Formats: sequence, structure tokens, C-alpha cells
Amino acid sequence: MPDFYSAAQYLLFLVIVTVLVKPLGGYAERVFARRPTVLDRVCLPIERILYRITAVDPNAEMTGKEYATSFVLFSLVGTFLVYVILRMQRFLPWFFPQYQTTPLTPDLALNTAVSFSTTTTWQAYAGENTMSYFSQMVGLCAQNFLAGAAGLAVGIAFIRGMARELSDTLGNFWVDLTRALLWILVPGALLGALLLVGQGVPMNFHSYTIATGLEGARLVIPQGPVAALEVIKNLGTNGGGFFNVNGAHPYENPTPLTNFLEMLSIVLIPAALTHTFGRMVGQTRQGWLFYHVMILFFCLGLLFVHHFEQRANSAFGNVDMKHSRLQSGGNMEGKEVRFGVGGSTLTAVVTSNTATGSYNSMDDSYTSLGGMVLLVNMLLGELIFGGLGSGLYSMVMAAAIAVFLAGLMVGRTPEYLGKKIGPSENKMIMLYALAAPLLILPLTAIAVSTKAGLSALTVNGGPHGFTDILFAYTSCFANNGQTFASLNANTPFYNLTTALAMLAGRFALAIPALGLAARFARQRNAPITLGTLPTHSLSFAVLLAACLVIMVALSYLPALALGPVLERVLLGG
Repeated sequence: MPDFYSAAQYLLFLVIVTVLVKPLGGYAERVFARRPTVLDRVCLPIERILYRITAVDPNAEMTGKEYATSFVLFSLVGTFLVYVILRMQRFLPWFFPQYQTTPLTPDLALNTAVSFSTTTTWQAYAGENTMSYFSQMVGLCAQNFLAGAAGLAVGIAFIRGMARELSDTLGNFWVDLTRALLWILVPGALLGALLLVGQGVPMNFHSYTIATGLEGARLVIPQGPVAALEVIKNLGTNGGGFFNVNGAHPYENPTPLTNFLEMLSIVLIPAALTHTFGRMVGQTRQGWLFYHVMILFFCLGLLFVHHFEQRANSAFGNVDMKHSRLQSGGNMEGKEVRFGVGGSTLTAVVTSNTATGSYNSMDDSYTSLGGMVLLVNMLLGELIFGGLGSGLYSMVMAAAIAVFLAGLMVGRTPEYLGKKIGPSENKMIMLYALAAPLLILPLTAIAVSTKAGLSALTVNGGPHGFTDILFAYTSCFANNGQTFASLNANTPFYNLTTALAMLAGRFALAIPALGLAARFARQRNAPITLGTLPTHSLSFAVLLAACLVIMVALSYLPALALGPVLERVLLGG
């Protein structure tokens, strides 16, 4: 069981998130329904100016195909602009050639551009040694705002499709994008940045500081606009980091309080969207059911990871692994002593459950089964909170599968929210469900059977090396971005294949989700009868949870057996 401090931290985190779900979810619903909010006086004039500049008609709506096209084109244009900035950064302001020494090759620049435009923020480079301040702010930080807002817009359009009837439209992508930025991300980022600066996170454009250590060694201390990037990478469920070691760096994450606040900023909006969903479809109990299923899996992840990391390796039989006032206890390899097992576990579980890989400890140093829990969290499909928008529609897609299976068992055409799930709807659901295993597993197989893939395993081989590769492609497809750091991913092979996984994880899930929403929007709500399956009951929650576990097991159990499970067996566990 977790020690008192860790248990209190976990409980406080859950209480705060639960208390804020309803007010934040209601606020998001009012924002996207264009109803009055407290920020209208500031945001409405800016919104009108933006529409005038971009010639957007806020009253025009889009079909599902038009909405998806706008989303894809917006993301691709963002990718291109970031790529140009990265390739040209040597000629742009705030570039320090004596410190930014990692060459930005075409394949690395492409990988990074795709990474930030898909909210993956997979980083095959060391931030402080590669990126200029201009690239960090104008390229990467801007994409954290824009890509996060685009994902949230898609999630809202998906909910509209679930809620509407006899409608051919899902809203306007440009309006939803603008409102996500002005009413949600920008105010949240400003507040969060002030809190982080107050805790000691730097926000400047100074050159790197040179100091001399106690032993006479020359020290290079990076500076930069850290707070601006740090808050939006979490709030926008992007991940990544200004520095190579991410949230373990004292400039990004100086205190246990900043660690706690940063984890809250990752979860609050995705959790609140469950209530937004319930309000928009007119059935708040549906939203609370999703939230409770998310909390169930989240708590299980906390308990399992803490248990495995506190016990550590069974081979260390003579080592005292217990937590006490004199020691942190457990497996402290790769973990920050400032946070201990508890703070590291909370961060690892939060970041692996969402699309935000801003970890504060090295996943590669976790125990085999502790690391497996983080991997399974991502294999579940980015639905335990997940990213902005993507977490909600992933959960709804899983619920649709559960409804379909229940319909097969009773011999009735499945319905969800009063809409029938027919052949065309099933095609969208199956495209969504099969996208991950059809991409992650083949890419992993290619990597472990080719010289180009295996050459990146410079430290680990065997089952741990297999897990390195499987974790990388899973993280990229889930638009998460965290990694087992012993995999040298900055090679043309991995830069191109992980970029493919990121693009598929972004578009191969969002497009079928919008397709399903468009089909639901065109239907008329069917009346509730005695034969209607209640999708807000405890029994349906159990069915949904069971479906999630079974789908992951059927798709990935052999791969998990070859990786973390085999590693544990070989260690004598």
C-alpha cells in the first residue's frame, strides 16, 4: 500500500479533479454553445477582429467531411510552417551556435514538426542543445496552443454530432478553434505561467549562463522562456519539454507543488469534458459514467505502479525497500529524490493516461511491470482522460463497441443515445478500433527484424529492448510523446516511422470519430422503450470496463508477453 504521504497526495489529486469537473465542464459547454461567460467582455472583441481578418463567417456551419478537411489542412499547414522555422533557425533571432550544437537534419526537423502539430511532442533531440528560443516560442510553443485547440475543437464537434438530430452539420471548425484558444487555453496558460514563475520557473530570453563549479569545472546553465512552454505543454495535453530531461529538470519543475499543479493542468480539461458531453447530449449521467470509468482505471494504474516501484526488484532481497523518514524506499533509479516514488508515480500515471508525455522520471528505469502499466495505459487508446477532445471521443467509441456487443447478446439492433448503430456506423467504429494494432504492431515487427531498427538499441537488448521499441510506437500513435530513453530514436528510420505513427494517431482516429458523429447527427432520436439498453447504469460501466480490458488483451497480449512480462520472468519474479 502507498505510504501516508503518497496516499494523501493521490487522494487530494482525485478530490480536486472531481470537484472541478462540473464547473469546468459547464463553462466549456457555455463557451462552445456561444452562451454568456465571464470572459466575454475581453474575448468577444478579439474574436470579431479575428473573424474579420480571416474572413470567417461564424454563423456558417460545416458538414462532417468539411470539418475533417479543415482540421487536416490546418494541421498540415502548421507542420509545414514549423518545419520551415526549424530548418531556418540558424538565421533567425535568439540562436546561440556555441550552445545549440545538435544538427537539425531534414528527417529530425520533419519528425519534430509532425510531433508538435499532432500534440505528440515526441522529442528525438535535447531541447536546450538543439532548439533556439525563436524555434521554441514561435514554432513549438505556438503549435502547443494551435494543435491543442484543434484537438479540442474536434472533440466538441464530435459531441455535437452525438447530441443533434436530423442535422447535416457539426459546427464550424474555425469558430471552435478560436473559442478554444481565446476562452480556454490562453487564459489557462496565463494563469498557469504566473503560478510557475512564482515557484521559480524561468521566463526570460537571456543567453546561457556560464559558471564555475566547486571542482573548477565549466558549467553551462540554460536559460529561456521556460514557463511559457511548460504550462501550455500540459494544459494543451501536448507534453515534451524545454529541456532534455523534461519535468525532472529543476527549471521546468522546481518543487513538489509545481509537480502537483502541472499534473492537475494536464487532467482538468479532459476530465471536465465528460460533464460537457453529458450537458450537451442532455444526459449528465452519461458523462458521469465515463468519468467514473476513467477514475477506476486511473486508480488501478496508481496502485499497480506504486506497488511495483515500492517493492522494486525482487532480486534485491537484502535491500530495505520500505519507505521511512530516513529514506524514500523502493526503486529510486531514474527518479527525482525531490518527488520520491509517490510524486513520480502520480506523474507517470497521469502522463501515460493522457496525451501528455511530460514525465519527471525515466520510464526506462521503472521495474518491468511498473513500465508495463504505463505501456498498457497508452494501449488502452488514450481514453483515461486522454488528450483535449480525443480522450472523450475515444471513450464514446469504446462505449459504442460495448453497446454493439450487448446488442449481439440480446439479438437487438444496438442503440446509443437514441441513435441506431447500423452498418455505416459500425464501419467507422471498426476503423477506429483497428487503427492502433494495425499500425503499432507491424511497425514494431519491422523495427525488431531490421538492422535499421535494432541499431538504435545501444544499451538494452532482449525483452527490455523489445519493450523500448513497442513503447516508442505506442507513445507516438497515442500522441503521447514519452519514451524509454535507452532507444536512440534520432535516426532516419525512427524519425520517419515514428512520424508516420504520429500522423496516423492524429488523423486515423479523428476522421472516423467525425464520420460517426456526422452519421449520428443525421438520425432522429429513437424513443426509449423497455428494450433500450441503459448506458448510464452500473452494469453498463462494468461492461464498458470489461470491453476495454478484453480489447487490449486480444490485440497486444502476445507483444506484452515478449516484452515486460518476459523480462519480469527472467528476473526471477
